[in-house]
Formats: sequence, structure tokens, C-alpha cells
Amino acid sequence: MTLQNQLSAAPLPFEPAVAEEVLARFPNVTLQLRSLLRGMAGSSSFLRSLLEIETEWFTTILDLDPDTAFEEILENIDAPLPYGLRKAKRRVALLLAACDLGGIWSLKEITERLTHFADLAVDLALRSEIEALIERQKLPNCGPEDLSDCAGVAVIAMGKMGAKELNYSSDIDLIVLFDADRHAGEYYDEARMSLQRATRAMAKMLSDVGPDGYVFRTDLRLRPNPSVTPVCVPMDAAERYYESEGRTWERAAFIKARACAGDLSAGQAFLNRIAPFVWRKHLDFAAIQDAHDMRLLIRKHKGLGGKIQVRGHDVKLGRGGIREIEFFVQTQQLIAGGRDKDLRDATTQGALLALAEKGWIPHNVANNLNSAYVAHRTTEHRIQMLRDTQTQILPTNNDAVGQLAHLAGWVDVDCFLEDQRVRLQSVHDQIENFFEPEVSQSSNSDHMLSTPLLEVMDSWSGLPALRSDRSVKLFERLRPEIERRLARASRPEFALAQIDGFIRKLPAGVQLFSLFDTNRQILDLMMDICATAPALAKYLSHNTSVLDGVLSGQFFEILPDLEGYLSMLGEDLQDLDDYEDVLNGIRRWQKEQHFRIGVLMLRQLAGLEEVERAYSDLAQAVIQGVLPWVEKDIARRFGRFIRQDVSVLAMGKLGSRQMTATSDLDLIVLYSVDGETSNGDKPLPASEYFARLTKALITSLSTSMSEGKMYDVDMRLRPSGRQGPVATSVMGFEAYQKEQAWTWEHLALTRGRVVAGATKEVEATRTSMLALPREEALVARDVANMRVRLLELKGKSATVWDVKELRGGILDIELIAQMVALVKGSDVRSPRKQLALSVVPEVRSLSGTHSLLCAVQQAQRLVMEEAFDPDKLGEDGMAFVISVSGFKNQDTLKKAIFDSTAMAAVQIERILNPN
Repeated sequence: MTLQNQLSAAPLPFEPAVAEEVLARFPNVTLQLRSLLRGMAGSSSFLRSLLEIETEWFTTILDLDPDTAFEEILENIDAPLPYGLRKAKRRVALLLAACDLGGIWSLKEITERLTHFADLAVDLALRSEIEALIERQKLPNCGPEDLSDCAGVAVIAMGKMGAKELNYSSDIDLIVLFDADRHAGEYYDEARMSLQRATRAMAKMLSDVGPDGYVFRTDLRLRPNPSVTPVCVPMDAAERYYESEGRTWERAAFIKARACAGDLSAGQAFLNRIAPFVWRKHLDFAAIQDAHDMRLLIRKHKGLGGKIQVRGHDVKLGRGGIREIEFFVQTQQLIAGGRDKDLRDATTQGALLALAEKGWIPHNVANNLNSAYVAHRTTEHRIQMLRDTQTQILPTNNDAVGQLAHLAGWVDVDCFLEDQRVRLQSVHDQIENFFEPEVSQSSNSDHMLSTPLLEVMDSWSGLPALRSDRSVKLFERLRPEIERRLARASRPEFALAQIDGFIRKLPAGVQLFSLFDTNRQILDLMMDICATAPALAKYLSHNTSVLDGVLSGQFFEILPDLEGYLSMLGEDLQDLDDYEDVLNGIRRWQKEQHFRIGVLMLRQLAGLEEVERAYSDLAQAVIQGVLPWVEKDIARRFGRFIRQDVSVLAMGKLGSRQMTATSDLDLIVLYSVDGETSNGDKPLPASEYFARLTKALITSLSTSMSEGKMYDVDMRLRPSGRQGPVATSVMGFEAYQKEQAWTWEHLALTRGRVVAGATKEVEATRTSMLALPREEALVARDVANMRVRLLELKGKSATVWDVKELRGGILDIELIAQMVALVKGSDVRSPRKQLALSVVPEVRSLSGTHSLLCAVQQAQRLVMEEAFDPDKLGEDGMAFVISVSGFKNQDTLKKAIFDSTAMAAVQIERILNPN
């Protein structure tokens, strides 16, 4: 469809008489086009001049589709370049104005097309200068073939050009880089100086104003340290700068960065390398204060403080303007974009939508700001169309305001100004609350703490967490809320002791205090943990980044199953390809998920069996995530076998899916291969190869790295225990189980489960071993002897709260459960299901005691790290243990444990010694 047939809107002429002079140049056009031309010429001196200069050309495109007309401009840029580019820019400006004011193209379509032309202009200008250098042999290592990628020079578009959001009279912000390795050698200095000259010449070609206009005002000041660095910066030097000195505003700027000209692949590779500088792996709430400081600095520098006055108001930098929306969006992106790539949209509108979809901002806020952004940008374009000036300031004199209002389609100037004011104020109100939320004020009577407790808080002033002025300021905002919550605790002194330990372990405070300041629900959770669960509080003090996950919309939902965990982990690791990065990535993820399980149990949003399963499935997902990378690393060093299968057999609580918050991993690594040695440069026999693989697996799980450790690993249940090899062939394992294993090893096998690697062969071996006929009396005798030894080691000193080692406790009952499964030849793993296999009432009745003790143990392991002692725990923590166990007070719980274990001990004696 032709341009004039697509028109759906038209501006109003402020000076109709002047417009008629221009209309005379365009006879025989449609009424809709006459309205458009009348409004353009009658309200904008700049558009009027373009119509006069380009009458002939504009007439020729009226019967073309606008996209075709635009492409023809780009395809027919004349030489010499300055002239050709300026003429093209003039025509692009006229076409875009007509399609904008005529309602043909949306704001997004307008800005994308203008940016497309800017990309082409920059590339042509740079390419012409590089070509000249090569022809004059000023780049000694380069020939004509190097022109295809501009001899390794990459141009990074920043700001609105990077996001493809250029405004009508926008300048362009560029960073020009070059690949130093490309020009290494004795001619490096000459090449470096030549590339600087080419960059300056490119900028001059684009910026200079001639009789025929200009292309784009070009700004190169966003490069690292612009006052001391050359205009064309070596990429490696730029990387070092951003890694060591980059500031928050530069991180925000790179959200919109895009390789736009020259060596595009090198430019994109550079952006990929500095991505960790822009996108932090943890939530970065300190960015809020940085962005707020920038807002205030701009206001002060530009004199934009005070009440919104529409006349003379800066639609871009003023209160409620474009920059306010951009700061709001970019700050949220900096906070969470490192963890969620869906939030890294370079466009303001796209980012608003993503933030709403991921729950970071309400949908109504996103919609309101999106509408305001489009309206602001439209007003900005109308302001710039008046005289082609790079300004976003609403006019002050009546004629200019009238011209702007009419160009925007408003008859009533006062209504136009009021529309601007209402929108500016609305944006300001919504965004100001984000950057400066109201801090609740309360009198001291609301949260009176004793002087000793206040003195403890005062003593924190010299700690690392409160070393900077910024962290002190943040903490002072938080302190009234902390005091108020402490005062509500049943034992404030106990809760404060945990907080004191938490604060003292922090290496710094700005990030965490910013998180608490912005999300008071996280502060509430932290206080709850400190008052209730010292062990979880200690874990949190060493792993504060796990709090990031609380802000996820899924944190308090039903815990995932194994497939869910594997899917989540896969997404988390999808862009990592370095072994160490992967291991650290798995650690970060595991800690967040481990913390989540604990919090859901603490808040009693997950039951006992759900928590047992979740801890176990999480560990299995970690092992499955780690194993392929361990295999890959071993194969890189020592090759592979013709056929090789590795199986990780989990024993104990992981095998039976009963893990607690502090469970270690009981593992056996088994292998099956074809061939005697691996095929790598350093071949190894199978026994040594898989021994190394097993040790690497243990290291990957248990060694402390920059992101900490995950699990302790115990391999004493492997064949021959500590004296046996760390990895065993499946055939050797089967032979050992048949010929050498003790009864206790067969008992342990009842809980065995392959959690990673090849399953079928090992599971078949396990099932066949368990199915072998056994004399019940002999098994019972062995279990009785084993029980005596265990009780002598631990049971005699056990208190009523030592529910694992206590006579009639968890160990005692699980020995009976495993004995039943072994005698029955069953492959079920859960102690409760194993007990249910028996028809003996005394055996089946143990299940209730076992469930009670497991509930107590699960709660104990969450709240206390050392041996459980109610006197050291505090009332809130003990109340949690009591509640999880299903009782009303400590005395009734204690009596229930005592009575049920005493009865269980008697029943176990009868089971093992029926005569």
C-alpha cells in the first residue's frame, strides 16, 4: 500500500497561511496527505524546510510503500560520503516524520528505522577511513582483505542507539575498540595511532554541519576514562578497566550496548567477555542507591529539582521524565538480570514487560510506565521536529508551545500542557516510591530493648559489615525495625545473640543491608531464622546470597521433584562451559535450594516426608549435574574406554530418600568397561582411571571453592571399606557381595539406590543379592550382635533428645527394618515400607515410633548444629520442634519420646530374641 494511502492521522497547522505556500508544491494529492503536509509545514519550520528542499524526491515516494522508500534511501547513498550521508539523513528525517505524524509507523518502528540508518552511516564512515589507511599503508599488517571486518575495529553502540531507540534528533554514543592482537608486533604503535586518526575522522564526518546538513552528532565519551584514553581503545585494556574500575552507571549503560559497525563478531565477543561486569551473579540491591544517587546528581547538575512546571520542563531528564523510567527499569535489571537472562532486554518497553512477567513489578505499574514512556518519547520527537535541535525541553514562549501542541494534534494548548503535567507527575510518584520508599517511624516505646541489648547493637559499629559510610546509613534505616522485631521475640537476648553472630561473620554490609532495606519481608525472614534456628542462621551468615532466591515467585511454592530440580539446574548451567565455573554454579544453585527447603520446613509449609524427599532429590540432582563434567574432565586428561559405564550407588539416607538438613552422602562408585586401558595421551588402566574419576567426583562435591562446599562424602560402605579401592567394577562388586560381604553390608544394601550414571546393571546386581535365601535366625543373631556394639559405642550416653542413638531409637528401628527387608528378599528401601513387610505386630508397630523420631530429628538438624539441647536452643526454636512433632509442649513431647523408645526397645529385644 502506498504512503499516502496508509495515512491515518495528521497534525494541526499553527500557521495555516505559511503551510499553504508549501502545499502549492504538491498539487493533485489526496485530502489526507494535504492535511498531513499542512500540519507539518504549518507547525514546524524544520519540516517545512525539508519539504521545500526535497519536494521532487518526496513526490516520487508518495506512491511507494514506506518500507520500500526507506530501503531505497539506504541503497542509494551517493559518494562522496559526507554529501551522500547528509542527503540520506535529510530524506530519512522527512520520511520518518511523515510516517510518524501520519500514523503509519509506531514509535518502535520509527526508532528502529532511524537506528538502522545510523548503523549503516557509522559502518560506511568507518569503512571509508579504514580503506584509506590500508591504501596509504598506514596499517602495515593489513591488506585489502582486511577491509571486510574493518581491520579488527569494532564499534559499540551505547544508549538509545544500542537499544535501537534513537530519537528524532538524537546524537549517537559510540565506543570504538580494536583488537590489539590483530596489530601486534613492531608496527603496533603506528597502527594504534592510525586507528585513532580514523576514529576521529569518522566522528567528524558524521558530526560536521555543512550547507547540506549533518548526519549524526557523535559522542565518544562513554569509553573508559575518556579524559585520558584515546578515542580508539584496545579491547584488552577496556576489559581490564571494566573488571577493576567499572562503576554502576557504566554497568547500566552496557545493558543497551550492541555491536553496530566494523568487526561485528569481535564487538559481540567483547560484550560477551564483559557480561560478568554488567550482570552480577547475585541480586544486586545496592544498585538502587547508586541509581538514585545518579538521579539526584542529574537533577542538581541540570537544576531540575523542585515542583514540576510544564513550560520549560525537561521531558528527558526532569522529574517524571524519560530518564526516570529508564533508571527505574535499568536498576531492576541490574538487580536481577545476572540471575535471569529474560530480564536483559535492551529496550525500555521490552524490559518493562519482562519485569512484570517475572514478578519484579506489578503489571499495572509496567503498563502505566510503558504508556507514559511512549507518550514521553512521542512528545520528545515533536519537540525535536520543530527545529531539528537535540533538546527535550518543553518550550516556554506561547508561539513555540502552540506550535508543539498543534504538531502533537492538540487544539487547546492548556489541555496539552495539563496532559503533560499529569503524566509527568504520575511517573514521578510511582518511581520516587521505588527509590525512596517510606521508612516507618515509631517511638521508642514501640520497641523498648534493655540497655545491654542496645549496647550489643552499638558494638557492631567497628565490624566489617559497618565499615563504610554507606553501610552505616543503610543499617540506621534498618535498626528501628530490627529493634521492634527483637522486642516481639519470646527471648530477645537469644535472638540477638544469633543476629550478633550473623552480623559479625559478614565480610561487608552494603549489598545485604540494601536487600533488607528494599525487601522488608526478607528482613522478617532473617529475624525469624535467628530467633528460631541457630543452625540455619549460621548457614545463612556464610551464604547470604541464598536470600536472593526468596524473591523468586516460586520460593514458597511446592518443592520440586527430581525432574524439576534437574530442569532448574540445567537452566542455571546452560551458558557455562568452564569446569570450575560449572562447579561454582552448581554450588550457588544447591545452596539456594537447600536453604529453600529449610525455610519451607521452618515456616511449616512442607511436611516431613516432603522435606526428606526434597533434600534427597536435591542431592541426587547435584550428583547427576556434576558427574558428566567430572567424566568430561577425566576424559580430557586420560581419554576414554571403548565402552564405559559409571554408576553412583547411594546408600544410607540418600538411598532411602530420608535426608536431613545436615546429612552427608554415603556413596559407592561402580564401573563397567570394555578394554584394558583408556585411549588418551596418558592412558590408564581401568582401576586407576576410575579411582581418579571417583576422587574427582568426591572433590567436586565436598571441596570448598569460591562458592563454598556442598556435601561431605562418606565412602566407607564400599567393598572392604577404607582398605578397598575407591572405585569397584560391577563384576567385582557382585563377587564381593556374594562371597565376602558381612551381614551388615547386606543390610546397608537394602537402602542402596543408583542416583547417577548407568542404572540397569547395578540395580540388577542389588536385586539379585537381596533375593538370595537367608536364614532369619542367623540374620537376627548378626543384627543383635551389631546392635549391642552400636549401643556400647553411643547408646549408653544418649539422652532422650538423642533420638538416633537412643535405645529404641532411629538406628535400632532401622536395623530391624533392614533385617525384615533382607529376610523377605525385598528391594524396597524406605524403613517404613520395610517394616510394613512383616506380619509380626511388634515389628509393624515400630513404624509409628520411627515417624515420630524422624520428625524430631529433622527439626533438630534444621535448628541446631551441635548436639540437641533445649536449654541452648531458645523458646522459639523449641516451639518449632514441638510443633513439627505434633505436640503442645516440651514435657509431653519428651514423655512421648521416652515412652515410645522404651517400648520400642522392649519390642526389638523380643524380635531379636524370641525365646
